[in-house]
Amino acid sequence: GMQELSLKPRILILHGWGGSDFPHWQSWLAAELAKNGYPVYFPELPFMHTPRKKVWLQTLEEIVDSFSPDRIVCHSLANMLWFWYAKKYPQKNFEKVMLVAPPARNTDIKAIDTFFPYPKAATLSQDSIFIASTNDKYMSMEAAIELHKELNCDMKIIENGGHLNFEGGYGAWPFAYDWITA
Repeated sequence: GMQELSLKPRILILHGWGGSDFPHWQSWLAAELAKNGYPVYFPELPFMHTPRKKVWLQTLEEIVDSFSPDRIVCHSLANMLWFWYAKKYPQKNFEKVMLVAPPARNTDIKAIDTFFPYPKAATLSQDSIFIASTNDKYMSMEAAIELHKELNCDMKIIENGGHLNFEGGYGAWPFAYDWITA
């Protein structure tokens, strides 16, 4: 019943530049979680094709206040959003945080330039994982290893997963479901 539902962790999924519409793994994950009774929120962030850090950060603050998520799943630019949020709210603490395929700090793309260079990275969770791919065009393996040192959390390296999006072969991604629900 309802009581049982409320015991499951509340999961917030944050997309990157341009969104993560189906068949992206974040859409798949949101559907799987909902199907299995998890309170899940997968919002479309404003102006997703021309995102501004100030607007996304304000949106995230409102979402955290209203939805009160326990666990967070970030892909791509959402990681930068999370690092800016962590800088502003270092005292916040979440059960689990999953950081997937963040772009490198020196990324130079006009449409997303307000997010770069991002501040010192933090996860805001004792239980977090950083997932990188060996051939992500937005972050070299060297940059990923540097970022991992800064984050000081678990790391999973995927061989040739590209940017870990649908183009990289990530539609259904059982690992993401298993990790965030464990």
